[in-house]
This record gives sequence, C-alpha cells and structure tokens, in this order.
Amino acid sequence: MTLYKDILEVEGGQVPKGIVTVSGAKNSATRLLAAATICDEPVTLTGYPTSLVDSKHKERFLNNNGVKTEIDGDSIYIDSQDYEPHELDDYFYPIRTTYLLVAGQLKRSRIAYIPYPGGCNIGARKYDVHISIWEEFGCNVEERENCIVITAPETIECCQFEFPISTVGGTENALLMASIAKGTSVLSNAYITPEIEDLIEFLKRSGVEINVIGQSYIKVTGSNLLKGHTYHVLPDRIEALTWLVYGAISGGEILIKNIPFSSMEIPLMYLKNAGVDFFQNSDSIYIVPSCMVDGHAHSFEVACGTHPGIISDMQPFYVMLGLMSVGKSRIHDYRYPERISYLSELQKFINLDLEASVGQITTNGPVIFNASDASATDLRGTMAAVLAALCAPSGVSRITGVSMALRGYNDLIIKLDGLGVKVKYSQ
Repeated sequence: MTLYKDILEVEGGQVPKGIVTVSGAKNSATRLLAAATICDEPVTLTGYPTSLVDSKHKERFLNNNGVKTEIDGDSIYIDSQDYEPHELDDYFYPIRTTYLLVAGQLKRSRIAYIPYPGGCNIGARKYDVHISIWEEFGCNVEERENCIVITAPETIECCQFEFPISTVGGTENALLMASIAKGTSVLSNAYITPEIEDLIEFLKRSGVEINVIGQSYIKVTGSNLLKGHTYHVLPDRIEALTWLVYGAISGGEILIKNIPFSSMEIPLMYLKNAGVDFFQNSDSIYIVPSCMVDGHAHSFEVACGTHPGIISDMQPFYVMLGLMSVGKSRIHDYRYPERISYLSELQKFINLDLEASVGQITTNGPVIFNASDASATDLRGTMAAVLAALCAPSGVSRITGVSMALRGYNDLIIKLDGLGVKVKYSQ
C-alpha cells in the first residue's frame, strides 16, 4: 500500500534530448532548513530545491510553529524569531529527518515536540541513536502516542559522544545539539559525507566553532548568538547520477549541468569502468549514444557502502544501468542489504527475471523494457520505476504514489519537459 495516491502517466518511446540542471541536494537542503531555525537572525538559502515534497512537509511543520518562510525562485528565506514550539493537533509529516527539528525548539523553549521519523522503508532504520544523543546532552525523552517530546535542562551542557554505528542522521542531530550547547562537545566515530560537510560549513558561518580531525572526529563549540546569513546549497549528487544513468540507458542526448564532481569521483569512475565514456567540463556532463560501444554499457560489479564510495541511495541506478548493460552485472549493498523491496515493482517493466537476495542484485542485460503499472516503494526505487517507464519503447505506464520520488527530485516534471519528454501528472 502506497503512502501517496498521485499518479504519473508516461508514454513510452520518447527519447530525451536537451539540457537539465541539477538542483540543490535534498539530503543537504532539508537539513539546512532545520539548521536555520537555531539562528537568531533570518537566513536565506539559495540554490534550494523549493518544490521537494520533503521540504514542503518540513516547511509546513515550521510554519505551524511560528517560523516564517518565503520562497523566491530557487531561494528560501527563513525567519525563526517568532518560533514558538507547541504541541500540534496533527503530526502527519512523512519525512525521516524530524529529529533535526529538536535543536531549534529546545533553544527557544526547552521543550520540543516532533513527529515520529517517517521516510523510506529500506530496512532497519531505528531512532534509538537520536534518543541517546538527546539524553547525552541532558535531555529527557518521552515517547507519546502521536509525537516524541524532548525536555531540556536549564542549560544544555556540552558532552562527549561516540556513535555506536556509522550514522548520517545521528551526526547531523549531534552537530545541531552541540551548536546550541554550552562548551565544547566531542563527537567521535561520526560519519562525514558531502552533505554533512555542507551542514558544518553553514554552522561555521553562523558562528559555531567546528574542527574536523581526520574522517570521523569532530569538536564543536556552541554559541549563544548565531547570526543569519545567505548560504548556497550543495548540488545533488544522487540526482546528477540519476540523469546520467537515464542518458546512458535511454539512447538520448542530455547535457547535465551543475554536477558536484568533488563528491562523485568514485561513482563516476565506476560508470566509466562499465564503458560509459561521457564528455565533461568543469561543471557539466554531456552523454550521447556514441559515449558507449554499440550504445550499451558492459557488465560490471559494484559494492554500495559509505562515502566516498557508492552510497546506498545510488544502488537502484546502478541496477538500472546493469539492466541495459551487456552481460551479467552484480550490485552489492552492504549499507542497507534489505533495500530490495522496489525490485518487485521494477520487475513489471522487464522481460527477464531479476535475481535478488539480501545484499545482492544480479542483472542480465540488455533487457527490453515494457510499459506497465507500478506502485511506489521507497524514494530511489520509485524513481528507478519512473526511468523504466520512460525507457519503454511504446505503451503507457502509470506509477501510483509518485510523490515518493518527488520527495527527492525537485521540479521533475518540468525537467523532463525540458528534455522533450511529456508526462501526465494527476493527484
């Protein structure tokens, strides 16, 4: 059963040709939106993916608690000076990163009310580590029926926290809590990704003193007064990879602009090793059928894990590339080995059987895509189904619950239109 009921209708046989510009990273922008609420002055985020479903849910939550936001093109203005956290009547906010809303509330009222984390079901993703973080900073945590309530002491003191697992969300949560705490906190075994580097740079510009030592050790000195400023969001590496794979498997001609090459070195290396010899300059990639021998990539084997390698969110797109590659390809996922639920929906578009077990997917290509109806699963898996529908040579496909993909792809329908691909969206 899908969370959303909207439908994307796709007619097969359309070959993309044109320019697409990568938006600000979903996994950075929605964190920066929460981080802006710990600032004592207004913040403007530029290059912001203003149409993302996840961003809209988080913005709605903040507005319901007194935060003022204004959208202007690809910029968002956030004024948290009237932020007054209180218990809401409705806590339907289907996003994962609700825990990042705590620090801004505690700074103003010593009590925070947040929805339970939602997001994608891609295996075990518990929030115990977040409870441990809040408790380590001296807070009391109460799990109520409709929300989580976090109560802070008179003064939030610094702490030393060692993460029990490698966690992006936990690192983000601890960074925000340490930024409003008194003294210097030490975070060890942290997980530092490009998006977390973006968050750290934002916090430093706000007035937080942060020192990163090595790959997983962070010292954070909080500040009572955090200034407002204008900050540009990092481009989305997962969206960039999505368009690149779409170009490779569709036979189209796509110029992809605003690519964050510094955070994609290894993922792009694996594409080239698979025979996708794209053209690139300082911020763009151009891909056409002549970039590949006989118009196809060739078999490969990749392992998804942690940055700087291929992260799990990229897994479905290497599966899509494998489906159109010559020979047998294997995609391993050590980070989220149970991230295979979307394959049952993807299978509907494919003439050959997908082989999947926990932690490994095997493709035999190249396949022939066919039009089909499918339902949303997780964010990236749903987008993989959209790509399959786009690559069908004929027929009409319908993806129910496509907002699951729109959680991570800003202006998707507008961007497809810019590539000459027409789709019909209905709610």
